[in-house]
Amino acid sequence: MIESLLVANRGEIARRIIRTAKRLGIRVIAVHSEADADLPFVAEADEAVLIGPPNPALSYRNTEAILAAAKSTGAQAIHPGYGFLSENAEFARTVEASGLIWVGPDADAITAMGDKINARNLMAAAGVPVAPGTTDPAADLDAAVTAAAEIGYPVMVKAAAGGGGMGMGVAADEATLRTEYDKVRAFAERMFGDGSVLIERYFPRVRHVEVQILGLADGRVVALGERECSVQRRNQKLVEESPSPAVSPELRSRLLAAAVRAGEAVGYRNAGTVECLLDPATGEFFFLEMNTRLQVEHPVTEYVYGIDLVEEQLRVASGLAPTFDPAALTPSGHAIEMRINAEDPKRFLPGPGVIRTWVEPTGEGVRVDSGYTEGNTVTPFYDSLLAKLIVSGATRDEALDRAKAAVAAFQIEGPKNNVPFFAELLTNDEFLSGAYDTSIVSRMR
Repeated sequence: MIESLLVANRGEIARRIIRTAKRLGIRVIAVHSEADADLPFVAEADEAVLIGPPNPALSYRNTEAILAAAKSTGAQAIHPGYGFLSENAEFARTVEASGLIWVGPDADAITAMGDKINARNLMAAAGVPVAPGTTDPAADLDAAVTAAAEIGYPVMVKAAAGGGGMGMGVAADEATLRTEYDKVRAFAERMFGDGSVLIERYFPRVRHVEVQILGLADGRVVALGERECSVQRRNQKLVEESPSPAVSPELRSRLLAAAVRAGEAVGYRNAGTVECLLDPATGEFFFLEMNTRLQVEHPVTEYVYGIDLVEEQLRVASGLAPTFDPAALTPSGHAIEMRINAEDPKRFLPGPGVIRTWVEPTGEGVRVDSGYTEGNTVTPFYDSLLAKLIVSGATRDEALDRAKAAVAAFQIEGPKNNVPFFAELLTNDEFLSGAYDTSIVSRMR
């Protein structure tokens, strides 16, 4: 097993990784910006290194500073968490070239799945269903218009190098397409350094379902069930649950088999997620993208399968067998995760500030993965995620009952937060029925 680990991230995910690593007896090094010096993850690590100012480009995305911290502390491995450098193939290559262990998939897999057009084509060749769309970037606006006419409106305009719900627009007609194409292309060039754009069929009423995969050290790829991720705002997830209330045993079998094929197609190792769009009316699903990292919502899979995904990541990176028998994976119960964000619960606009009160819910089947505590300051420099509230139960109904009680008990004063939104969602008949889709939040607003 790895003996020392540098966590190249912050907030709740850094804290989450630190917790498992310390349980396994691994010495943990945290890196942090000036803005995060007082956050819990810094104090909980065995050692902490200041790597730069608040601007993430000068700290959490500063590869030279992170590698210097690893060298000065004698770290053996680097875990990137999610976001920041987690899906940066060049960083992964540099880490390994420096003689360190990269806790994640290899750089070639990150590269292969990081470009959405390349990923679509790879998946189609591997027999994974893909939505109708372009097989090459739409080189200019005329090419986009031609492609959309062939695919049929409405269409999704997507940044080929995008991710996390960013760099996407919907066009119901040619006039809208002309506007969205220029907008997405400019955004992609600014954010990702790559203005390539693809055009796909847009499905107004679909569900967003993803499959957790794990590429083992021996070369096998296993699927650890699916997660329902259809409660979203601005194409970004707010709630995830496992198993999906929309997935039958027959559909689950097809979904998991397709996800395994996707992983095998790129020789995948470590944790990853195959994201799909599901048409609930027909049971058809289409490959959306593959996230080559640990997902924010991994705790719901941990509950249902009774495993620690961070531990499994560390075991794969160490060349060790998993803690479970891949041939005897048995899910049990139901789990729901709610992303507690520092944002207005109505318009979902960021609301940083000093946390005056922070009281986490407790009880059977309740877990809180938090990045902050009372007295901390939520700054505007990073993602608005404060914590993840995860509940589990023997059934979905039991998990929902625990979710209602936990949300009512979660007290946060200071920064704006979306806890009231979850209280509203948990009384929404559409959500409670399980028959919801990605437009549920827009209907609530």
